[in-house]
Amino acid sequence: MKNKTAIIALGLCAALVSSAALAETRITYKSAKSSSSYYQMGVQIAEAMKAGTNGDIIVTVEESQGSVQNVMEAKSRGGDYVFTTPPALVGLAQAGKAMFEGKGDPKFDEIRALFPIPSLTMHFVMSADSGVTDFAGMEGKTILLGKGSFGASEGEKYLKLFGLEGKVNLAEVELSNAVPALKNGQIDGFVTAGSWPAPNVIEAAASTDVVVLSLSDDQIAQSKRSKLVIPAGTYNGQDSDITTTSLPVAAFATTAMDEEAAYQLTKTFWEGKATMSQGAPWWNGVDKALMANITTKLHPGAIRYYQEAGFELTADQQ
Repeated sequence: MKNKTAIIALGLCAALVSSAALAETRITYKSAKSSSSYYQMGVQIAEAMKAGTNGDIIVTVEESQGSVQNVMEAKSRGGDYVFTTPPALVGLAQAGKAMFEGKGDPKFDEIRALFPIPSLTMHFVMSADSGVTDFAGMEGKTILLGKGSFGASEGEKYLKLFGLEGKVNLAEVELSNAVPALKNGQIDGFVTAGSWPAPNVIEAAASTDVVVLSLSDDQIAQSKRSKLVIPAGTYNGQDSDITTTSLPVAAFATTAMDEEAAYQLTKTFWEGKATMSQGAPWWNGVDKALMANITTKLHPGAIRYYQEAGFELTADQQ
């Protein structure tokens, strides 16, 4: 009798363990290089998911070499895969255009958005001593663009668009050295892209007087990027709003993801955003307005949350 009772007890324990294992959802979140702010965001999202679901959703952050790689891996990953990329890249992948030409795959049509994250925001940071207050004033100055990043390629594009190609001196310095180079007068300014407030811009503004340039509406239209306003007071000495451009970024999954998992991920993200903002101000830049930048279809689980929460969705998103 005792043996039979023990066997029943063991069976119940095994069932409970099995049930707990089934209740736990494991997600791989592929973000960016481990040194980037976007990787840090992934870590914050992982912590928020664990706390917000009492451990029912466990997110593992995986380093990435960039957004194109993230999209490409959607072809071979399963329902536990979440990745970040600009919505525009998803559209290019689904159309087989640009960097995805000749690399198309039916799996790309199964990509679905979950929620927006901080946009890649352009910052044109000039030392106050340079006297530069607009793009025209950059002529003859020494500017650091960096290499191989979105900010570098976008900065180069803007110099061409605004008639400054060949009229500025491009510094051969790594972007990681931008702040000391600016402080020491080796450069007059630098270009960087990332979430706002940007850590390197905060550092620059704290160590020397800087001016972050604003773009005119005409310049923004020429750039074909989204307009973004960085509120006054974001950086030390910044007395007025900064009008600049941004490239929207969002978190995506595929239709292989379970609807309930997508629902819980989306719900927990929005409900945990205020707490994340306390430790990292860049989350303050994420609000309902950023939903307009998601130009692809949302995951059915995400749609369920947005409808419950009273978000207005476009026809394309549904």
